[in-house]
Amino acid sequence: MIVSVADFASLTNGTSLPLSKIPTLPLEYFTNALTAGIAAGLRISSYFGMAGGPDAAGAAAGGASSGGGAVTLYALLADDEQNRLLVARAKVEGDSFPSIAVACPQAQLFEREIAEQYGLIPAGHPWFKPVRYQRSWTGRDAWGRKADEPILPAVGDFYRVEGEQVHEVAVGPVHAGVIEPGHFRFQCHGEQVFHLEIALGYQHRGIERSLIGGPDKRSLHYAETMAGDSTIAHATSYCQILESLSGCRAPARAQALRGIALELERLANHVGDLGALAGDVAYLPTANFCGRIRGDFLNMSALFCGNRFGRGFVAPGGILFDCDAARIDELKLRLDAAETDTSIAVNLLWDTQSVLARFEDTGMIDMATATELGLVGPAARASGLSRDSRRDQPAGIWRFAQVPVSTCETGDVFARAYVRWMEIKQSIQFIRDRMKDLPGGEIRARPENLAADSLSVSLNEGWRGEACHVAITDAGGRFARYKVVDPSFHNWPALARSLRDQEISDFPICNKSFNLSYCGHDL
Repeated sequence: MIVSVADFASLTNGTSLPLSKIPTLPLEYFTNALTAGIAAGLRISSYFGMAGGPDAAGAAAGGASSGGGAVTLYALLADDEQNRLLVARAKVEGDSFPSIAVACPQAQLFEREIAEQYGLIPAGHPWFKPVRYQRSWTGRDAWGRKADEPILPAVGDFYRVEGEQVHEVAVGPVHAGVIEPGHFRFQCHGEQVFHLEIALGYQHRGIERSLIGGPDKRSLHYAETMAGDSTIAHATSYCQILESLSGCRAPARAQALRGIALELERLANHVGDLGALAGDVAYLPTANFCGRIRGDFLNMSALFCGNRFGRGFVAPGGILFDCDAARIDELKLRLDAAETDTSIAVNLLWDTQSVLARFEDTGMIDMATATELGLVGPAARASGLSRDSRRDQPAGIWRFAQVPVSTCETGDVFARAYVRWMEIKQSIQFIRDRMKDLPGGEIRARPENLAADSLSVSLNEGWRGEACHVAITDAGGRFARYKVVDPSFHNWPALARSLRDQEISDFPICNKSFNLSYCGHDL
């Protein structure tokens, strides 16, 4: 039998399908097809479970059922070459499903998440551990833990390297400064890192389960705070889900203004990251300048969106308020000034040999590893992958306006920093172009009732990478399952890989060069 993804249903970003049109494949064929698709160059955008069989969209709250029972697995593959998405599903009758993690490492976190949420064992998984250290949604525990047994983040087995003078270094969950909690366990020989294992889950808030039964008044606010520094990306993905399921299209002006807000979000974070990287190698001029300039870009978001982080701007059907000519003119002036300041501050990095000595050949991820792990965003592009959902899976304004994809080949800290610098310049140009040619007209349409028994997909290229939302509605048009994949979920394993054979003193700049979200991973 020839196994391929030819049996998967096809759709595009920001669209929906009736559940009846999503093929249900035999479980073994389904997992083999996933493996074949990834080997052929596709990548996993989302892979998740839902309680009940394929015909039971209206499962109990949280996509859960008590006492186990059947679970349906859904897989969403991105075919970036053809600008399409492929989806299929399979029913799991027992308490396990075949793991593909050995052949497809990008699946390993998804499989562990399915195990944690639904109590299913991914048979053959090479390192079977919890992801967020939370109780199962179904009451069936994949690790056989008792119902009253405490589940604490980072408590459990860690990979160990044995040998003379090999020692273990534990960092976190409490860190210096105001960064989020996470645990990092290093296996070292002197200063050399043999292995790093990362344990998260401290920031879990139960967002996916809270969205079940929606949409309601809180749903948009959950989306805005999935990763607080990616408000526009996640809020836009959520709103595109509602627009797709209701057959509503945001007006052209709203789509353009959403695009500007998204690029302002990218600018503030990229500039802040370059400043933080400078600080981690004790290069204070750029660190201090970029800290201030980041504030300038956040204040531009406040001018444009009404909030420094963009909250309360994007809404189902469009945006909540318009941007008048006076504010556009003010934004142009501020953008010009910030561009000049950013160029001066950032170019100091590239002209300083002591900085380049720390950045170059540090924390390397080559293209083969980036492909294998399914990296997204600047981390993928810094390893030579030309991958950007604004171009590859366009929706909204990105169907009509393109931003050139910036890549580097070296996959080191320097590449991840330099990709950010190139994207800063491209984002500024995109904003200028949009302000010159803003469409007129309304800023919001009104979504009506959501389609029943349907699946909808929405991707947006946030500043860290692809923010993927998938919604499944029940017979009443309410969310029976809502799945979120923040870009950090794809990229955390790459940080661990980047430290192999590095000096442990390089951990801060490797970590900052990825700058992944703890709460975006933990949800």
